[in-house]
Amino acid sequence: MENRNLLRDYLYKEFTHNKGLPSAEAKERVKVLMIKHDKNLFGEKSLAYSLGKRSIVFFCLYFLQDYFVPKEDNLVRELAPVHYDIWAELEKMFIHNTHDKEEFIMCRGIGKSTIIDMALSCWLHCYLKSIYTIVLANLEADAIEFVDKTKKALNNPFIKNTFGELVQPRKRTVNKLELELDNNTKIKAYSSQTSVRGTSYITPNGIFRPTCVIADDYISESDILTDESKQKKYLRWQKEVEDAGDSAVIREGKLLKPATKFVVIGTPLAPNDFIDRIKKNPDYKVFHRSVVDFDIDKYFDNHIQWQTFRNILFDDKRENPLQDAKEYYFANKSTMDFKTIWSRYNCWELAKDYFNKRLAFMQELMCSVENIGDKWFKSNITKPSAQIEENEFTKTMLTIDTAGVKNKNKTRSDYFAFVVGSQSDNGFKYIRKGQLRKFNEFDQYIKHVIDLLKEFEDLTHVFIEKNTYNGLDVERIENEIGKHSSLVKRGITFINEMQRKNKDEKISTIVSDVDNGRIIFCEERVEKEFLDQLMDFSGQQFTLHDDAADCLAEFANRVDEIEVKKEIKSIPRGWLF
Repeated sequence: MENRNLLRDYLYKEFTHNKGLPSAEAKERVKVLMIKHDKNLFGEKSLAYSLGKRSIVFFCLYFLQDYFVPKEDNLVRELAPVHYDIWAELEKMFIHNTHDKEEFIMCRGIGKSTIIDMALSCWLHCYLKSIYTIVLANLEADAIEFVDKTKKALNNPFIKNTFGELVQPRKRTVNKLELELDNNTKIKAYSSQTSVRGTSYITPNGIFRPTCVIADDYISESDILTDESKQKKYLRWQKEVEDAGDSAVIREGKLLKPATKFVVIGTPLAPNDFIDRIKKNPDYKVFHRSVVDFDIDKYFDNHIQWQTFRNILFDDKRENPLQDAKEYYFANKSTMDFKTIWSRYNCWELAKDYFNKRLAFMQELMCSVENIGDKWFKSNITKPSAQIEENEFTKTMLTIDTAGVKNKNKTRSDYFAFVVGSQSDNGFKYIRKGQLRKFNEFDQYIKHVIDLLKEFEDLTHVFIEKNTYNGLDVERIENEIGKHSSLVKRGITFINEMQRKNKDEKISTIVSDVDNGRIIFCEERVEKEFLDQLMDFSGQQFTLHDDAADCLAEFANRVDEIEVKKEIKSIPRGWLF
């Protein structure tokens, strides 16, 4: 009965919305059709078949109902208006042929791979709207997952009842990256590292170049490391992927075969990256949705209760600030909730993500990289040395960002940066000393490190990046330590590694911790120049000196990796009896 009602409702929408019939006439038409096709509403060449060809929405809600319709035996969420908007866009593109290229920029977690990749591929190949579809993913694992999900969807009983047994591995090519169907169409998935140049599909009806190309999260972090890598990715798309398609065939003004359709899906990772460039390309229509449709920065900044939530979340004097913040939210839920794009997104979880990792939130959930060139750090917390030293420290380490000595241009040359930091038993991190230095002699640098080791007697680990001196400085420091018995006894551990990780990516991990006071700076011993340089950081591309930010990020990330060896204390034998 539910399927009949769904069929009836979407037949009515077809007549009223697409054909413009008055409501009464539309109802009468639906009634006539339902009676006429009563014996074949959902089978081969049925009324449902005919309607699904004209409505991707109906196709998804009926033929793929186990993926999109909540039932007692599944855990499917109720669809949001945005999902219907996406399907409406696909109908314009593939049914009404209004355009050939579209980019969907959407927030993480919206279900884009299922709602577009899988659903669209099933519709295209059930109705022979695409003979050869290729799907491009970043990783091969993603490509394999897509093929597997699509194969399972095409094997569901609703599709099989109407379209027959399309997946037949014994007769057709079916493997982890290829899905050839029994109606002489094919779906093939590629990772971003695999070339699609010259790809085609041979059928009894001829040789076909890709008739639809879907790129889903096609880029990775390695594609945004430099301007050159961004340019390379975009040019590869233009010269290799777009050229793999075919142009439209038009005779005497009549469209015989549409041009290859291109669908790009993703979230921008950096300004001028592949997604950002496609957005600016006039050939592409753009569908852009964020997790909320308002200025999230202004909202949180001006909302008194969310600011109270933030203060609780980053209160280092609380035993469990996360739980306290959560309880505060639920006590004030009615006045703190805000409208999101889908019920899947929980307001308190979104707020926690925003306050903890704002840059990642803006990129992944607001799909915005427009303010990446702005200063990354909005605020910082400083406390007197006496108050900081009252904490019970569990780990203490020194991180050093090295630079050259005897540089001719002292103004533009990099600084040596030094951070002495400790992690407390409350989970907060305290920067007990932060310095920037320029040395004229290598020995001055070595002596400075020895002085810091003497000053902080609880310091157990030292990290020094290897890129500048290739381990020579560590060797010299260890030799100097050998001259001081008090330092030798401490058994200080040195970590000396080459730094190849993208700095922006690394520094982005500490932005929210600095802004919200989970990393706290000593008022007296963190030098003003160090803190000023940190607060001026606007991304590697827009910042002259990133030494303070880079060194601080190394400490904040590496101190978590230190394993604390607790001292085992002996007890009197008499206690055992």
